[in-house]
Amino acid sequence: MSAEDLEKYETEQELALYREYRDVVGLFSHVVETERRFYLCNEVDVLVRGEGAEVFFDVRMSDAWVWDVYRPARFVKQVRVITFKDVNVEELPAREMELPD
Repeated sequence: MSAEDLEKYETEQELALYREYRDVVGLFSHVVETERRFYLCNEVDVLVRGEGAEVFFDVRMSDAWVWDVYRPARFVKQVRVITFKDVNVEELPAREMELPD
């Protein structure tokens, strides 16, 4: 496999992942970003643990979808992330039911 073939394959995988994201984003109520992953989920709880300079975040999500091109199954029932880095949680706007074209 040439470098060009590998690059084309990776580009196709990223495009397929974006299309999947676009198809499933309406099923979820929250977006969670960590330093390593991007998640869609319906329940999220962020707990701040530790004291002083030794603070970390314990992020728990349920009914989640993981943005990861190398993961064969992106739907996950429960996710737990422990991180010392920033965590961004956003509530997605409620979508009204859309009729297909």
